[in-house]
Amino acid sequence: MRADNSRHLAAAARDRAQQTRAKALLALRDLEEAGRPVTFEAVARQAGVSRSWLYSQPDIRTKIDQLRARHPSPTATLTPPRQRATEASLLRRLEAATERTRKLEEDNHQLRQALAEALGTGRERRVTGEASHRDTPEKRVAKVIGPC
Repeated sequence: MRADNSRHLAAAARDRAQQTRAKALLALRDLEEAGRPVTFEAVARQAGVSRSWLYSQPDIRTKIDQLRARHPSPTATLTPPRQRATEASLLRRLEAATERTRKLEEDNHQLRQALAEALGTGRERRVTGEASHRDTPEKRVAKVIGPC
C-alpha cells in the first residue's frame, strides 16, 4: 500500500497560490509607483499570470478597478481626432439609414401587395375551377417504381 502524500500536494498548491498572489500584488504596486496605467493586461504581463486568474480574484480585481478609475488610461478614453465622427457625418449616416429603411418599407409593401394579389387569384381559380395559366405545371407526385 502506498503512503498518503496528498498533504504534500496540497501544501505545494497552497504555496504556489500564495506566490502567484504575491507576484500579482507586487506588479500592481510597481505599476502604481511607476505611474504607468494599471490595467488587467499590464498587471498580468508584469506578474506573469493570466488575465482570467486576475478577474477571478475579487480583492485584486477591486484594487485594479479602483486604480483604473483613479488614473484612467489616456488611450482608453480618447479617440484620435481623425477617427472621431463629426456631427455632420453622423447626420449623413442617419439620413442614409432613414432613406434605406423607407425604401425597404416601400419594397416590403409592394411585395406584400403582389403576394396578396397572387394568392387571391389562385384562390379564385380554385373556387371557380378555372385552369391555371402558369408558366410551370402544377406539382405532381412522381410514381415510385421499384422497392420502397
